[in-house]
Amino acid sequence: MSRKILIVEDEEKIARFVELELVHEGYEVIKAFDGRTGLDLALSEHADLIVLDVMLPRLNGLEVLRRIRKEGNNVPILLLTARDAVMDKVSGLDAGADDYITKPFAIEELLARIRVALKRKSTDRQETHKLEIHGVSLDTDRHEVMVAGEPVELTNREFELLHTLMENKNIVMDREKLMNIVCGYEYVGETNIIDVYVRYLRTKIDDRFGIKLITTVRGVGYVIRES
Repeated sequence: MSRKILIVEDEEKIARFVELELVHEGYEVIKAFDGRTGLDLALSEHADLIVLDVMLPRLNGLEVLRRIRKEGNNVPILLLTARDAVMDKVSGLDAGADDYITKPFAIEELLARIRVALKRKSTDRQETHKLEIHGVSLDTDRHEVMVAGEPVELTNREFELLHTLMENKNIVMDREKLMNIVCGYEYVGETNIIDVYVRYLRTKIDDRFGIKLITTVRGVGYVIRES
């Protein structure tokens, strides 16, 4: 059975071009040209992945993304954005997107990111995998983080970053390596996005529970030390 991909893009030429390439690759494609229709399809069509433009009529892409996640739908979502600022991209990822690509983009890069997102979804661990350091418990099977018996809500990127640092405890991880591991492919872009996510994790865990979990190694990257 072919994978179903929903494209939510108001520029019909771009939507049609992406659709043709995806169909050529063997995917089933459905399209929406505004945010409200895209949201309705996202919640009813059970797509395997959504390609979502940020700037949409009727309902902007970030709001569509937030509402999808609010419904508990964890479908992989790849954002299309014309904006270059790091914080604009982080806003999308923090809202629950799995990845983003900046317009104009090479179709080969878009296809590669789609393959990675779908592969990540299909290769989720079957066994329970739990890690615990400094009272922080991470369960990859449940996609759950607990601290002192309380759940901590993390975005997908925050969870993957925390998982990577905990799994590589006592090893200093540089920013580029973290981007490659967290994104699942040879990443090209701003590695300072990692700094933003570390700040989010510190706000949600360190500041909230009064612990020091992630240590900055100046000029290199980050580490979680066991002792």
